[in-house]
Amino acid sequence: MNNSKYSDAALLLFFIIMVVAGPFILAPFGGSYPDLLQKFAIFGIFAIGFNILFGLTGYLSFGHAVFLGVGSYGAVWMFKLLSYNVLPALVMAVVVAGFFSVVIGYISLRRSGIYFSILTLAFAQMMFNVAYSVATPITNGETGLQIYNDDPQWLQGADSPLTTNLFGLKMNEVFWRPEFFGFEAQFNVGYYFCAFFLVIAFYLALRITRSPFGMMLRAIKTNQNRLSFTGVSTRPYMLAAFVISGMYAGLAGGLWACMDPLAGAERMQWTASGEVVLMTILGGAGTMLGPVLGAGFIKYFEAIFSKINDQVLHSWFAFMPDGMENFMVAIVHPFVGKGWHLTLGLLFMMIVIFLPGGLIGGLTSLGRVLTGRGRKSKG
Repeated sequence: MNNSKYSDAALLLFFIIMVVAGPFILAPFGGSYPDLLQKFAIFGIFAIGFNILFGLTGYLSFGHAVFLGVGSYGAVWMFKLLSYNVLPALVMAVVVAGFFSVVIGYISLRRSGIYFSILTLAFAQMMFNVAYSVATPITNGETGLQIYNDDPQWLQGADSPLTTNLFGLKMNEVFWRPEFFGFEAQFNVGYYFCAFFLVIAFYLALRITRSPFGMMLRAIKTNQNRLSFTGVSTRPYMLAAFVISGMYAGLAGGLWACMDPLAGAERMQWTASGEVVLMTILGGAGTMLGPVLGAGFIKYFEAIFSKINDQVLHSWFAFMPDGMENFMVAIVHPFVGKGWHLTLGLLFMMIVIFLPGGLIGGLTSLGRVLTGRGRKSKG
């Protein structure tokens, strides 16, 4: 028991250090700029919440982007009605997402397996179409909900900053730009605001996983029928996990709106739900660090690989003869820029085939081999 507590404390400390030092760590890889850093934290929260449902219970939801979207809508409405302060916006985002997750979860959890997944997908598409065309007075349709100078903003003072802020501390402000070894690291208020909630989300997920409630969720994943035969009602546990997971997604959506005060129906599309599934499986479903690692991996690919064009490729292979340079550019071109999804798909296939435990599972296996534990266990 004590060893488990010490290992959890060490894991949490390691996670905090990595999050705080994020701008320094990512600077050599071109990832130390506010927008990307904020997305790492926001989608890390989204993936951690999804892992509570999928990783612990095995229930695969294809509609979790609904809660990301309604969280963003709730946050933007707080900006429009109250003020640019981010705290009321986050509270509303979590409350709205919690309400929708109760409703959707109560209905969807009447079925399990593929039928549950299809139900959540149906809800996602229904909510997307409602936001896109039916509820335009609330969502502003395809244009998206955004803030304007003539919004009521009943609590907005005359001297308040006209941007999202935390009691005057602006989310878009970069307060430090140190350089080391020729790389610039940008320390941004918005990133550390999101990082604070990322650490809290990670800590709560860790406590949930280690709790009796978390043990019950893992038991449901192992054999739900056996639990039912013993007289245990699993639905309340499943609904609780679904709601907690949805509130995590709502928090992520609210933070996204705090960094970029715009909410659009595209955040609720099935592709966004599929993205968080990829993040969780890629990093390692059921692990603590895996979903965050998977989220960072995919968002880095999206931000960096998608920006590589032919001009950049020619600069990479400029040392080669002209014919070989053009040949290499033609070979690499389909995998970068607009084709970055192809690279991601191939990597995802290789990880699923050769590392079924995800990136964390692969790193764990590598660590055992390097330390000799794998050979000892076989012997």
